[in-house]
Amino acid sequence: MEPRQIIESIKAERPEIRTLYFVGCGASSSELYPAEYFMNANAKVLRTGFYTANEFNYATPVACDESAIVIACSLGGNTPETVAAARLAREKGAKVIAITHNASSPLAANADYAIVHGFEKNYAAKLEKMNNVLMLAVEVLNQYEGYDHYEDMVAGYNNIYDAIENAVSFVTPSARAFADAYKDAPVIYVMSSGATAKVAYSFSICLLMEMQWINSGSFHDGEFFHGPFEIVDKDVPFLLFMNEGRTRAMDSRALDFLNRFDAKTTVVDAKDYGLSNYVPASVAEYFSPMLITGVVRVYAEQLAIVRNHPLSQRRYMWKLEY
Repeated sequence: MEPRQIIESIKAERPEIRTLYFVGCGASSSELYPAEYFMNANAKVLRTGFYTANEFNYATPVACDESAIVIACSLGGNTPETVAAARLAREKGAKVIAITHNASSPLAANADYAIVHGFEKNYAAKLEKMNNVLMLAVEVLNQYEGYDHYEDMVAGYNNIYDAIENAVSFVTPSARAFADAYKDAPVIYVMSSGATAKVAYSFSICLLMEMQWINSGSFHDGEFFHGPFEIVDKDVPFLLFMNEGRTRAMDSRALDFLNRFDAKTTVVDAKDYGLSNYVPASVAEYFSPMLITGVVRVYAEQLAIVRNHPLSQRRYMWKLEY
């Protein structure tokens, strides 16, 4: 089922939904964030909650009941914490929507509805999860409250894949330059703002720490001047993701400071990849994270090549009981 059909079905049964929860772990958690950001920016009555799955399990919100919808994400649909969260949410009476790559997974089996997304086909397919979660949130808002820019969001939902494929088609040279420059960095700091804030987080904890064993830290660049900027010095490595949207001024302020002290800075800017050619300006900020995620996946792949460290290599994950 498509996002619109799923929410229509839920609304026909439950016309008084009050809360929308987003639940996942790691990269899947970060892919939920643009939708949560969208809801917080636009919902007047509906509440939202954003949980890492095991916190949802241990500190379950009391509002998770028949008036709630829970969107739970896991690529393979086997993440134990997320599967447990979906099961718990259904036991509490919530309607659960699973977003997974595996239709026969435990996560799908513990949900009322499932959207099965692509992954392997191309870079755009890797963003189907994030895009579908965002559109589910758009449908919840539009169907339960109404949303003035609904048609613009539909256009973005339909066009963002072409934007991603266009961007990655010419990004390899800059990605290789990044890899060559940062391959021996002892630590890489990553930051952004707005709907892209968790893309910085996931690049840091997943692609750098998990997949490359590089020490990293991430932070919202609105917080940069409230602590982290004290470590800025000449040649300290930073990766800055710049949005097309309302929070761009924060990204620009951070960049000015990094340049002022000659930090080793790489910028990935949604505007450089023509986001506005594909997505209406009124909603571009919600699609910046998808475009940037597609681009920086190439950065991570090039880093893996020059470091001779495949993105699939692990020390602990899937190898130990933990």
